[in-house]
Amino acid sequence: MSADHPRPDALLPLRNLCNSVKCSRDRVRDGEANECSGMFSLSNFWEIMNEAVKSVSQEATKLSVMFSKPPLPSEEGCVKIAESVQKSVLTLTTVYFWLPKSQGVTLRKVVRDATVEALDGLAQLLEVILSSPGESLSQEQLMSTGGVWAACDQFNQLPKDNRSALLSVLTSCVGLVKDALEEMEQALAEAQDPFGDVLDDDDDDEDEAGGRGNQDTYWSESDRQLIAQCQGLMKASGASLRKLSSAVRNNGRLDREENIAQLDDLADAAKEISPSVDDLALSLYPPVERSAVEMNVCKLACVLKKVLEITRSSHVCAEADVSWVEFLNDAVEHNLEKIQSLLCHCGS
Repeated sequence: MSADHPRPDALLPLRNLCNSVKCSRDRVRDGEANECSGMFSLSNFWEIMNEAVKSVSQEATKLSVMFSKPPLPSEEGCVKIAESVQKSVLTLTTVYFWLPKSQGVTLRKVVRDATVEALDGLAQLLEVILSSPGESLSQEQLMSTGGVWAACDQFNQLPKDNRSALLSVLTSCVGLVKDALEEMEQALAEAQDPFGDVLDDDDDDEDEAGGRGNQDTYWSESDRQLIAQCQGLMKASGASLRKLSSAVRNNGRLDREENIAQLDDLADAAKEISPSVDDLALSLYPPVERSAVEMNVCKLACVLKKVLEITRSSHVCAEADVSWVEFLNDAVEHNLEKIQSLLCHCGS
């Protein structure tokens, strides 16, 4: 039988390979690190990891080129490319599992996610090829190949140790909190009574009822006073993240497992800030439900106090940093008291 019309089982090696890649992806996503015996060299790990990633990218290119135009590769060709790709996948997953938790859970999560993305991209490329074997290079195949390249290229930009991984987390959190604040400020500036002009064109039913009747669509003056105070708590969130970033950059150390673990604790605590800020911001949009605001304010205040407490007890907090930790802790408490006072006087 010609290569143009391969036997039904000619592509079986690629189907098996696709299943194997998916299994490797799932194992990386859900598996535990190997126990590290003896000394572990992070620089050596990255050197070998970069070679493994480069190999996966190159094998994906070879695979895509082989199936870029008719005729299909021979059964023997399919076996060879499947074996070659499988070897690169095995190397990548093996190297990933070398990275022990003692080097930092935050770092390991970053490497895990990048490894999963590369393997997932390779599995998608195989599925595209298997869905239309023997056809000319499609846009979908081009995009899938590019997806593998992009997933592999991102390894060059990954943080290379747990301190850098924490700084990456904090930078992301700072950006998210900043976005939430800017959106709130923009909404306040633009929306006096956002649907007023629409409702003015309606009947005079609302006037006859003795009021506009659209309080659910805009902020009252008491709402704005409450929001202003809540913004103070949100700004304290951003300030806490920025000051913590500076402390980690200046004082963060990787010389002991205890210090590395403290960086993980800071990362886990800091990740709670942005979602808490978002929840508070969402509860401030009209109609403002004060019970929801109170709940989200208390939640954010607790999260911030937890971050500051962990910071204070960690090695990143030098003597010079104690003052800002205490200042921000007082600022959180002050804003919390002001907000609760406003909620109490405004009622529900």
